[in-house]
Amino acid sequence: MTLADTLAGVIWLGVTFYALLGGADLGAGFWDLMAGNSQRGIKQRQLIERSIGPVWEANHVWLIFVLVTTWTCFPVLFGSVTSTLWIPFMLAALGIVARGSSFAFREAVTIIWQKRILGIVFGISAIFVPFFFGSMAGAIATGRVPVGVGMGNEITSWWNPVSIVTGLLAVSVCAYLAAVYLSAGAHRDGHTELIAQFRQRALLAGLLSGVLVIVGLVLIHHDTPLLAHGLAHRGLIFVIVSGMACLTTIGLLYLKYFAAARIAGVLTVTAILWGWGAAQYPYVLNTKLTIAQAATVPTVLRAVLLCLVIGAVFLVPSLVWLYTLFRHGNQVT
Repeated sequence: MTLADTLAGVIWLGVTFYALLGGADLGAGFWDLMAGNSQRGIKQRQLIERSIGPVWEANHVWLIFVLVTTWTCFPVLFGSVTSTLWIPFMLAALGIVARGSSFAFREAVTIIWQKRILGIVFGISAIFVPFFFGSMAGAIATGRVPVGVGMGNEITSWWNPVSIVTGLLAVSVCAYLAAVYLSAGAHRDGHTELIAQFRQRALLAGLLSGVLVIVGLVLIHHDTPLLAHGLAHRGLIFVIVSGMACLTTIGLLYLKYFAAARIAGVLTVTAILWGWGAAQYPYVLNTKLTIAQAATVPTVLRAVLLCLVIGAVFLVPSLVWLYTLFRHGNQVT
């Protein structure tokens, strides 16, 4: 494994953590929107606020890490993607800002109609962010992002059947993760009613995600045969693990083994991401750009890897301690 491969793997690990942690927070925003009126949904929203309030900003550390490291180590890839997919990228960024500000302001205001408006903005933004990031993933996976700054179509690159399905899949996966986590949180808090509600939602979101995966695989088979071939060979084990883990999660939730269901849910999403990575390896943009070709000079790669190792010594224990503190304080994420 080359130095470029190592850093690409580290970046993909960052993508995985953002999907598992930030994605669950975004999914919680979706369920906040679906909770109903202020009276009927108050208990659900209180659980959601307890779960994401202390750590939602920390989860975006992973997104910043991915962007900065990709920009530094693989500038050709970063420039190609952000210049072609600047529309969904900017919409996702605006969604992140709107979600965070509306969540913070909703806690500060006392007037009911203002809380409702901010709650709607919070929920809709939590849908926009994963959808547009998912549509970007679909554009990259299907080879609609050519090498070079501004070389791809700014609309059709991310607005096409595959990208729409991957965007919807990202939303459903975030909702699935959040419902699984919130089921476990409700169980720890002893809220029987909330356990039943979020368990049912996890089951529905998991089934919907499975359907979207199947639809996506069919579309990819006709749209991008090379990627379909990779999924059927190098990525096959991950596809199988993802499907089995999703079914296991549903079964564990039905049997009320919430802690084990969380682990199975994490495995489901992780397998989806690494299956895509394995299927596309060693290319990062269709068959036009490999990891080695996209990488910057070795001197920079070595310096970045050294900085990441030093930074991890301080960052990882801090994040583990943060999540541990709030988990012991009956927090969900």
